[in-house]
Parts: sequence; C-alpha cells; structure tokens
Amino acid sequence: MAIEYSARVARIPVYPAAAGYALPEDVALLASNESPDPPLPQVVAAVTRVLGGLNRYPDPTNSSLRRALSDRFGIPANRIAVGNGSCDILLATGEALLEPGAELVYGWPSFSVYPQLEAASGATGVRVALNSRHEHDLGAMAAEVTAATRLVIVCNPNNPTSTAVPLADIRAFLEKVPRHVAVLLDEAYREYNLLEDPDDTVDLLKRHANLVLLRTFSKIYGLCGLRVGYALCGDERFVTAVNQVRQPFFCNAAAQAAAIEALKHQDAVAERVERAIFARVELEAGLDDLGIEPAASQANFCWFDLPEDAVEQDVVAGLAERGVLVRAGGALGREGALRVTFGTPHENDRFLAALRATLGL
Repeated sequence: MAIEYSARVARIPVYPAAAGYALPEDVALLASNESPDPPLPQVVAAVTRVLGGLNRYPDPTNSSLRRALSDRFGIPANRIAVGNGSCDILLATGEALLEPGAELVYGWPSFSVYPQLEAASGATGVRVALNSRHEHDLGAMAAEVTAATRLVIVCNPNNPTSTAVPLADIRAFLEKVPRHVAVLLDEAYREYNLLEDPDDTVDLLKRHANLVLLRTFSKIYGLCGLRVGYALCGDERFVTAVNQVRQPFFCNAAAQAAAIEALKHQDAVAERVERAIFARVELEAGLDDLGIEPAASQANFCWFDLPEDAVEQDVVAGLAERGVLVRAGGALGREGALRVTFGTPHENDRFLAALRATLGL
C-alpha cells in the first residue's frame, strides 16, 4: 500500500523552475532573472570569515542583519523580518494569514509562488487580470477586496511582465484597502525601477500599518546562491506571526554575513543598476529591430509577445539549441510570450542573434 499524503499536497502547484543547471558552461543563462554580476570581493571575504564557525547555529534572531537594515531604511529592527530568500517570508505570510474561508487577491500573470499560498492554506485565490500594458490593474484589484479578504499582493515591478505602476497609484490603492487587510508589496526588483526613487515606498509604512514591503538580496546584490530576503513591516506583529510558523534558524550564517556586508556598498549597487539599464536599452532596441515590442520594463528582464505564427515551445527549444536559455510564458501564466533576463553584453547579443535565427528573420 502506498503512503497517503495530505490533500493539500495535490493542490499545491509545482514551482516552474528554470532549466539549465546541468548544462555546459557555454550557455547564456537568461531564464532566472539572476544578476550577471558576481558577489563583491568584500562580500566573499565576509562569508569566508564565518566559515570556521559553521559548527555553531546562526543567530536565530538575525539581530545584526536586522540592525543593518534598520540603519539603512530607518525602520525599527522589530519591524523587520528576515528569511531564507523573500519566498520564505512570502510562504510564511500565507501560513500566518490564510485559511479556508479567507481570500487572497493578486494580479495575474505574476510571481509563480502566489498560487501556492492559496493551495497550501485552502483559501480562495482571486486572480485579477493585468491591463493591456501588462501592468497591475489596481482599480480592479481594489474592487475585488471583500470582507473575506485577508491578503492582497502587488508585485512591483511585476514578475514576469517587467512592468511597474507609479508610487502615486500605489498610494491611492492603499487608501482604498481596508486597514484589516494585509497588503504585501513584492519589490524583489525595486532597485531597477526608474519611475521614482526605489526607496520612496518606505515612507508608506508610516501611514499604513497593514503594509509589508518584501525585498531580496538575490537580484541586485547577486546573492541568489545564499538565499536571503527581508520584509519591512508596518506592524511588528506581522514579524512575530511569520516567525511563529517557520522553522528556527531560517537564515544561515553565511547569508547573514553576506547581506550585512553587501549593504555597505550602495555605490556598487548604483553601478550595477546603470549596467542593467544600459542592457535594457540595448536589448529593447535589438527586439525593435526584429519587429518585436516588449513591455515597458522597470526590472532586470523583459517580457514580450512572440509573433503570431511562432510556437512558444518551438522558439524556446530553438534558443536552447543555440545555447540560450529563457523562460516560456506558458510556464509563467501566459502562453505565447517570453521572459528574458538581461545578461552581459555578449549574452544579450547572443540571445538576439539566436532569436533572429530561430524565428527565421
């Protein structure tokens, strides 16, 4: 007789992980929105210094990292949550807030983990279609909030569509959401957003105790391999709740050391953003030459519809045969589109050449 698993396991969708981890080195990895920039030497050195103490558990309170984040953003340390990547905090949010009878509202297509929250908790997920510009329709989302709504998620800039809504729209949206409903603003790509200063949303926490800003060290800081994220919260009770539903020691010692050191180098962050913006302009120009118009990106990746006569899976396979890995839109919520991470200049040129050949242009 086979082992019997809980019913919720069957409900939870499998995260659509990118391929390519077992491929040769000569592959352009443009599928996972990683930074092409490696960790800074100072960050590597900080990690190396803690390796000799790996026989001890890491600080379970993440006190030094939370203090560093508090100094960086002016938010009290007791209102900062740390996690094994931002996904750890996101999933804990679902555990802490959602249950059968509750509702979760989010835009779609958006981050592939959001459906896991409703499936794992038994809550009802309410997906709100993006507008014609591939942006969140905040008015439509506000209209879906009911007495049963516990959590609203806005991914800004949005993954996978790369678009962002301006701060004024976010501010107006927050005024419409009842104070008992948690609003999670997922800002994994915030540093790449040029609509306004990426730190401007922090001021919203002063007025909205129900707001959570979810952020990560994986993208601009180049620390995907260590998995460390954080949340700036309007209410310290949110931090207590997400910590209650997680295992202890959820952020390892190397990740904490790396993040603390990375925060000291905002000049390097600015340089990385500048390179990403240059790559964005170059890649968008190259797509335009192919007759393809991507969405208005405010992230480190682009999103675009394929020509009507192109078959998504055939295009993805054709690119892979030419040594370029991208993400198929069908796996991310919308068939007939591609999401492509901005890589090095060489990788971006390689992608454009491979796409031209694959499409026969």
